[in-house]
Amino acid sequence: MVTTSASSVLDRIEESTTGRIPFSVEFFPARTDEALEKLWASAKTFERWGACFASMTYGAGGSNRDRMVDVTARMQRETSLLPLAHLTAVNHSRAELEQVLQAFADNDIHNVLALRGDPPGDPLGVWRKHPDGVEFASELVEIIRERGGFHIGVAAFPSGHFRAPTLEADTQFTLQKLRAGASFAVTQIFFEADAYLRLRDRLVAADMESGSRPLIPSIMPIMSLKSAHRMVQLSGSRLPRSVEQRLDKAAGSGPEENVQAVSDLGIEMALEICERLIAEGVPALHFDTLNKVFPIANVLRGLGIISDAELEVAKNAC
Repeated sequence: MVTTSASSVLDRIEESTTGRIPFSVEFFPARTDEALEKLWASAKTFERWGACFASMTYGAGGSNRDRMVDVTARMQRETSLLPLAHLTAVNHSRAELEQVLQAFADNDIHNVLALRGDPPGDPLGVWRKHPDGVEFASELVEIIRERGGFHIGVAAFPSGHFRAPTLEADTQFTLQKLRAGASFAVTQIFFEADAYLRLRDRLVAADMESGSRPLIPSIMPIMSLKSAHRMVQLSGSRLPRSVEQRLDKAAGSGPEENVQAVSDLGIEMALEICERLIAEGVPALHFDTLNKVFPIANVLRGLGIISDAELEVAKNAC
């Protein structure tokens, strides 16, 4: 097995010496030249603000595999952001997974988030493994570990994955991935700090060694009630009732929701979650950006990570 001395996600978090909570960001590969330019503008902005690493999502069914590799490789070459490349098992044989890993290695990408992934076309549909592929994310972790040369992260689900029969089963699935060779986990987006804290407690209680590995929370400010409902629908989860009530009140009773009020509340709630998590000692904060700067910039300003002037620049750039 080949090992690597390349910098890892955990190295970058540990090396953060700003005195503020380390943070990272997530992007998705742009589909057009215009969208790609916006992605690079966002990446450069977060780079200036000191993001520790940047993850790049990977489309279901391998639909944007080549684009993801290209964009992640460019990030590695042209920015100081440490890339964390997503890799899913959906519709891929073991040989194809090895090909993607080789492409990562050829482009000096050494941090991978190993995911089973969602069925293409319908994230809530029936999961079917590739005939020559893997059934579980823990098997994908084993492939990456045995190949060597990579630092591995996995997904964790604060309220449990909807395919898991019980919360306890979901906890064990997460631990299996960590035991298989992952050094950290990144959570699915959630909307109450207690959901993350309960997950952390479950993992540690079930396995002190593996369950104590860094658990990085993913945060995304809600920008509209419609998008929030769509997001939880696609993930098979649901909005907490208390959160939904606050959003409904902000949206108003008119025929169209008050998007600005919902957006303002979404940023406020994201900031509340972040402040609670920081107080509870999380290792870092991970923001799902949707390739946009301004919503995350508002949260970063509230946390004292960027200045009012930097927030204003981000606003004018949108």
